[in-house]
Amino acid sequence: GFLFLFFVTDREKNIHNRQQLEGQLTENNLVKTELDLLEDDATVYKLIGPVLVKQDLIEAKQNVEKRIDYITSEIKRLEETIADVTTKQENQKQTVMRLQNAVTQRFRSK
Repeated sequence: GFLFLFFVTDREKNIHNRQQLEGQLTENNLVKTELDLLEDDATVYKLIGPVLVKQDLIEAKQNVEKRIDYITSEIKRLEETIADVTTKQENQKQTVMRLQNAVTQRFRSK
């Protein structure tokens, strides 16, 4: 009952988080593509709060690469967590079914 519901909720939360990260990954890959199209002497600005701050192109590319690597590793971690929670959810479901069958058999034998 409750434990199974916990696993379902936890799994849904992790799936939602993974979807958000995949959106961020897509966005960062688009930024990387745009940065790769620029000439080496291009001027790049980074939005920090309400202010545009000049940033070195190489630094901008490195930052985007780091974000892509981080997001990719977080997606992988979440996928492993989702698989683990799904396995626990299935195990809990089978345990509940075994208990239900045992109770049913017990009542039938009376």
